Amino acid sequence: MNGRERVLAFLNGKQVDRPPLMPVVMMLCVDQIGAKYGEYVKDYNVIAESQIQTALKFDYDIVSNISDPAREAADCGAHVEYYDDQPAAIIESDALLADKDKLAKLETPDPFGGGRMTNAIKSIELMKERIGDEKAIQGWVEGPCAEAADLRGINMLMMDFFDDPDFILALFDFVVELALQYGKAQIDAGADIIGVGDAAASLIGPRFYNDFVWPYEKKLVEGLQAMGAHVRLHICGNTNAILEGMGKLGCEIVDLDYFVPVEDARKAMGPDQALLGNIDPVVDLRNSTPEAVTSAIAECHRQAGERYIIGAGCEIPRDTPLENIQALTDYANSCLE
Repeated sequence: MNGRERVLAFLNGKQVDRPPLMPVVMMLCVDQIGAKYGEYVKDYNVIAESQIQTALKFDYDIVSNISDPAREAADCGAHVEYYDDQPAAIIESDALLADKDKLAKLETPDPFGGGRMTNAIKSIELMKERIGDEKAIQGWVEGPCAEAADLRGINMLMMDFFDDPDFILALFDFVVELALQYGKAQIDAGADIIGVGDAAASLIGPRFYNDFVWPYEKKLVEGLQAMGAHVRLHICGNTNAILEGMGKLGCEIVDLDYFVPVEDARKAMGPDQALLGNIDPVVDLRNSTPEAVTSAIAECHRQAGERYIIGAGCEIPRDTPLENIQALTDYANSCLE
């Protein structure tokens, strides 16, 4: 099986030769081709080349256009700063929706309007053309809570849950419509999977998650699936309190950050949910040894059972020793049937 065949078969509940290998890699990728991360953020050619070369080097089963959380926000008009060798950053002190009244006049940007979303769509097209028969292609959108925080500012958004729930609902309506349009453009360009990054959802607790965030995540997930994509949910941080809700979204893949015991997620989500993760990217991967990496990922696999995808709790740090990264690949291949 090649990577694309393996991933799609696994997600469709069919037999595979080994667990898929799908870690989050971004800054690591540019180092493999000697580029700067600022180039990766801005140039779809660099995204495609670095993702392809990294996937080939470590036998990953996917390539992805994941880069930073500021693509949709930038095209909405948010203040975004760019750096030579770091991710783009949204300037919260100058949040686009610091004045809530601006939401009523904010227009949904066109994903093909020539901005940062367009650049990411082009990277999907190029990866599909160059390696789409061998590797699964993964696009990315920001989830409702994350994108709302990008536009409003995380601190103000947290207060809005208490002070102005109607505004929260209106903002979530806007960002989910944006995510669906952007997701469709990536699916049409060749994406097999759409990752949904909703990191801010780990900060709000189960009551607000269930009452506000979950219904909009569900709308987004079902909308992307109706367009023909598989969905990968990625919520950074401690999600122990919302595991059951995450499992009920119906995503084909749920990423687990290292704060969450895999066995707890399995109990909360049932035997059929595909779980990905979740060794500590720093302690268990970057600052470790190949033998310890193998032991840690094997324990995750044991706790997760058969519906398991190999990866770390979040992004693999760029300065992780290559022999430790290779240990993930070696473990995957040790499972070959």
